[in-house]
Amino acid sequence: MARTSIHLDSFAHENPVPAASRIGPFLYSGVLTGRDPRTKVIPQDLDGQLSEVFDRIRDVMAAAGGGVDDIIKLTFWVADYRDRAALNREWTAMFPDERSRPARQVMAAQLDRGSLVQCDLVAVLPTGDSEATAR
Repeated sequence: MARTSIHLDSFAHENPVPAASRIGPFLYSGVLTGRDPRTKVIPQDLDGQLSEVFDRIRDVMAAAGGGVDDIIKLTFWVADYRDRAALNREWTAMFPDERSRPARQVMAAQLDRGSLVQCDLVAVLPTGDSEATAR
């Protein structure tokens, strides 16, 4: 199977890597940050950064030809490991059905450039032409 890079025009990485990569139905993202794609600024508060991160999750899934229901796991790295109230608000808004939520892992991390949170995702997408949805 061919690998397909998933790029977001609004969220380009500063290094030569895509936002995500797909082989067949399997999608893995790179790190998704809380940077506002319009202003390129990282909000100073965790709520603002998480709002941006969850927007990027939606953007990556749409660009790959799927949706948030196709996500099987999200991993979050947070500067303050115990501060999960904002994360849980975004989480339950995106995944309201407690019987159908992806796995989640939260880990403490030392992040740079003012980041308080970063994440990546793993998804299993509907089968079909992944090449048509790569850009």
